[in-house]
Amino acid sequence: MPSPRSTISQGALVWLLLVLLGCGFLTTSLVSYYAARETIRSNIVNTELPLTSDNVYSEIQKDLVRPVLISSMMARDTFVRDWVMAGEQDVEQMTRYLREVQAHYGAVTSFFVSERTRTYYQTQGVLKQVKPDEPRDAWYFRVREMQAPYEINVDVDLANQDRLTVFINYQVFDYQQRFIGATGVGLTVDAVIELIDDYQTRYGRSVYFVDGSGRIVLTGASGGPLGAGVGQALSEVDGLEELLAKLPRPRDGNFEYHEHGRTHFLNVRFIPELNWYLYVDKHENGAVAGIRQSLYLNLLICLLVTAIVLSLVSLALRRYQARIGALATTDALTELPNRRGFDLLANQAIQEARRNQGPLCALLLDLDHFKQLNDSHGHLAGDEVLRGFARRLGDNLRQADIICRWGGEEFILLLKDTTPEQARQLGEKIRQQVEQSRFSYAGSELRITASIGLAELQAGDALDQLIARADRALYRAKQTGRNRLCEETA
Repeated sequence: MPSPRSTISQGALVWLLLVLLGCGFLTTSLVSYYAARETIRSNIVNTELPLTSDNVYSEIQKDLVRPVLISSMMARDTFVRDWVMAGEQDVEQMTRYLREVQAHYGAVTSFFVSERTRTYYQTQGVLKQVKPDEPRDAWYFRVREMQAPYEINVDVDLANQDRLTVFINYQVFDYQQRFIGATGVGLTVDAVIELIDDYQTRYGRSVYFVDGSGRIVLTGASGGPLGAGVGQALSEVDGLEELLAKLPRPRDGNFEYHEHGRTHFLNVRFIPELNWYLYVDKHENGAVAGIRQSLYLNLLICLLVTAIVLSLVSLALRRYQARIGALATTDALTELPNRRGFDLLANQAIQEARRNQGPLCALLLDLDHFKQLNDSHGHLAGDEVLRGFARRLGDNLRQADIICRWGGEEFILLLKDTTPEQARQLGEKIRQQVEQSRFSYAGSELRITASIGLAELQAGDALDQLIARADRALYRAKQTGRNRLCEETA
C-alpha cells in the first residue's frame, strides 16, 4: 500500500508536469513561426532521428540475442564435442542434429566446421572442405584465431543460393579447451527490411544502410535515398552532391543538406554488429507545413493531450508502484514469495505465535542432485521441475501456511499452529509425493527427490535462528543419504 509520503510525491509530480506542460504550450502560442520552425528542426535533429536510429538498432540487437544463445548452446553441446572427438564417424548424426536445431529455432541455416578434417557440415550433409586460400572461407580462419568466443558476420550463404545472411559463428572447444571447430546459425536480413519499411511508412523518413566505402547495402522495399537501390554508391545518386561534400565517407553524427530546394536532416550511426552505417533521413517540408496552417489548432490539441498525458501518467505511476511492490517480494519463476516477501510474512507469523503461545515449525526443502538434472536435461527442464515442485508444495498447505522459494532449488515452509509431529507427517508426505512424482518436459519424464530439514520455534528464537536450525537439519539429511527428513531439536 503506498505511503502518504509517496502519495504526496506522486501528486507533486503530476502538478509539476501540469505546470511545465502548461507553461510550455502557453509560451509556444506566443512565439513566431520562425521560433516554431526552429523547435521542429531541433526536435527532428536531436530527438526523432536519433530515436528512430536507436529503435532500429535495438530491434537488430533483439533479433541477434536469440541466435547468439542458440549458437552458444550448440558450441557447448556435449553431443557436438563427443561426436568430433569420436572421429566424426556418422555424418548423418551431425546433419540430423543441425536439421533439428534449424527446424526448432526457425533459423535459415545451421552449420558445423571441423578443425580436424576442415569439413563444412550443414543440414543437407557435407557442403565442402574449407581452405585457407579460399576467400569465401576466410571467416572460418578468422574465427579460429579470434579472442572472443563468437562473431556476428553478414555474408552470402553458399548453402542457400548466396542469399545475404547474418551468421553467428561460435568457437567450439573440447573438454581440455582445445579448439575443435566452429558452429552456429544464420538468419536472413528480411526482418531488418520489414523493420525499415515499417519506420519509413509510419514516420515519413528514409532508412537505409551504407557500407564503409559509401555504397548502399540494404534498403526498404521502395529503395534508398531518392529511390536508389542496393549496390549503388551515394556518389551515383543525383541530388546528394551537397551531402557528399560534407560527408565524403560515412561517419557517425548529425548532418543537414539541401536537395532540390528541400532541407534534409540526417542521422548516421555505426552498427558494429554488421559493420555498416545506419542512415536515417528526413526532410522538413512536411513537418513545417502543418505548423504554418494550423498552429492554433495544434495548441488546442496539445492542451487536450496534456490532460490525457497527465491522467495516464498518474494512472501509470500508481500501477507502477503496485507492480514494483509485487516484483520486489515475488519470485518470477515459481510466483512464490521470495526471501524479502518471506521475511515480511515470517516475522508476522513469529509475532502471532508468541502472542498466542502456539507452535510454529519450519521445513527447509532442497531438491537432490538438481545440478545433475540441469546438466543432463538443460536449465529449461530444471525450471519446469521447480515450477511443478512449487505447485505440489502449495497443494499440501493450508491458506495460513507460508511458502517461499528460498533460493536456487531450496524452498521453505512456515507452518502456523503446527506441532513438530504434525510437521514431520507433512514433510514425509511431501517427500513421498516428490519421490513418486514425474515431471514432463520435452517428451521426457523427469524424476527427483527432496531432502527436508525440520525445526520448531523455541522460546526467544529470532527468525534467523529458526532457519539456521532447519538448515542444520537439512544438512544432516543431505549427509545421511538424501531423500529423507531430519529434525533439529536443540
